[in-house]
Amino acid sequence: MEQTTRAQTAPAPDGPELVAWPRAAASAAIFRGSRVLIAERGNGPMRGSWSLPGGKIEPGEKAAAAAVREIKEETNLDVELAGLLDLHEIIRADATGVVKFHYIIAVHFGTSLSGEPRAATDISDARFVALSELAHYRLTDGAVGYIHEAHRRLVSRT
Repeated sequence: MEQTTRAQTAPAPDGPELVAWPRAAASAAIFRGSRVLIAERGNGPMRGSWSLPGGKIEPGEKAAAAAVREIKEETNLDVELAGLLDLHEIIRADATGVVKFHYIIAVHFGTSLSGEPRAATDISDARFVALSELAHYRLTDGAVGYIHEAHRRLVSRT
């Protein structure tokens, strides 16, 4: 049986303020042909790892709109979403079981038709890479599976 925990507050991973967990976020696997957009995290608990671009959902903001906004803020790319891929949960606790962070991420997929990514805000790099190159990057948990499933769904739509 899976252990359940009550809602907790803890310092945010990127600052001293207390936050209630879980927090909602949105990201997207964005393609240009057979290349996918990945972003290197510039701060926070997974600094230096690569992931799908995205971030926090603001109060009153729909998840898809948050994904589009975050990608624009982080990479300066305008994107078109094709759909919702999945919900991804990331939970990290310390050795005593105290939750340090808990995100529920709405993972979308879509395309970018023009422009080159430019890293901004909380990422240090962003680039389109071939699916065959993903093994050369330290990607966050689950990212590779989401990327391949998103690509499969996009290809099946055409």
